[in-house]
Amino acid sequence: MKVSIIVPVYNVEKYLDRCLNSLVHQTLKEIEILVVNDGTKDNSQEIIDKYVKMDQRVIPFKKKNGGLSDARNYALPHVRGEYIAFVDSDDYVEETMYEKMYQEAIQGKYDMVECDFIWEYPDRQVIDHSNVEDNYFTDIRVPAWNKLYKTELVKEKKIRFPKGLHYEDIVFCYELLPWTENVGYVKEPLYHYIQRDDSIANTQDVKVRELYDILKIVFDYYKKHHLLEKYEAEIEYVFIRYIFGRSFYRISSLEDKKLRKQYLDEGYHLLNETFPHWKKNHFLKTKKGIRNFYYRHMNRSLYYLSAKLFHTFGKLILRIPKSWR
Repeated sequence: MKVSIIVPVYNVEKYLDRCLNSLVHQTLKEIEILVVNDGTKDNSQEIIDKYVKMDQRVIPFKKKNGGLSDARNYALPHVRGEYIAFVDSDDYVEETMYEKMYQEAIQGKYDMVECDFIWEYPDRQVIDHSNVEDNYFTDIRVPAWNKLYKTELVKEKKIRFPKGLHYEDIVFCYELLPWTENVGYVKEPLYHYIQRDDSIANTQDVKVRELYDILKIVFDYYKKHHLLEKYEAEIEYVFIRYIFGRSFYRISSLEDKKLRKQYLDEGYHLLNETFPHWKKNHFLKTKKGIRNFYYRHMNRSLYYLSAKLFHTFGKLILRIPKSWR
């Protein structure tokens, strides 16, 4: 078994058939597809049953609803492949995805391999290319679903997703990275990331502040495993990037003014309390681009002014080409 693909399922009957069809038709045949019914309330189980009968490589599991992280964690002890992959059940993949990524992993003896992916909107598609320059800690895209992970490494280090929190991929990625000796990259968009208005990623609600809990988990992990001395600058930059970056945009989009200010205050305080000298960060000083220029000149006044601008004009600002940011 070369690749074990974990697919959590919860109320996705509209998308599940397309997802599983893209997996059973992979050109890499030595795979297993672990489908976890996470207490779905729709007809998704009927679709799962259809694919179980169709292909013996589809292995079904049922459990009480516990969320995306819990469903992924549930399947991890059951994997038998050399590498692990994750697919969200409302997404789908190119039929050559795992053959190309597995070949890259084997040829380069990589612990992790990532590929480009496609943001698929109802009216357009946008290819997301890796922006890694020379440091995966500071530049890697954290989604779990555009990667292969060496099974032996994940099991040895007991890497898991944090249950009950959003932004769970950040924890999985950054807890695995310090133990990863090398990372491969397939320069092709092989994963289709479906953008739904009702998806977790696109919901602007009070859960956006859970990013702070996630960052604390990462920091505590590095502290517990005595990794901060080696990776402090990298983790500091990760804090800067997330607190001033995309999650900042989401918090700025909250309609509740009081709640918006509370979360903004919490984020600014978290960064300055955890890394009081963050303005001296090596990566902050050396990285190029408008985004990093913005980070370098950030102060309390600009932080709250930016929040007001993003609240009013956020959708227009986010349409600025990524290469400019």
